[in-house]
Amino acid sequence: MTQKITLQMTPDHHFTLSDGRNIEALNPKETLLYASLDCLARTITSLLKERISSIKMLELSLEGSLSTPTVVAESTYTRFHVTYRAECHTTAEESVISRAINLANEKYCGMLQMLRKIAPMTHEISIVATN
Repeated sequence: MTQKITLQMTPDHHFTLSDGRNIEALNPKETLLYASLDCLARTITSLLKERISSIKMLELSLEGSLSTPTVVAESTYTRFHVTYRAECHTTAEESVISRAINLANEKYCGMLQMLRKIAPMTHEISIVATN
């Protein structure tokens, strides 16, 4: 079984669950995924600082595969996959956003570092420039 949490950036550069749920509606294993995405979102926006306005759209998803067909106490994650989707104004901004995402993914997000100790992690990045 897989669980997936997706956060989308709002116009005021905050992040919300894309499916409209509240954090309280998440089960504990989903809360782990949410906390990891929250860490990523904070790290990316911190790295971009004054360049945050260059992002037109940013969506972060984290999918975790569980060891059991349903969520039970004994379920453990066996792998993780992070998807980064961004839209910006120019190709120059693409490289700035790409760098921030890569630094957050590989180095600065402590939650992802912890998840890598639990199970293998893969990622994909999609950034497009639209005028």
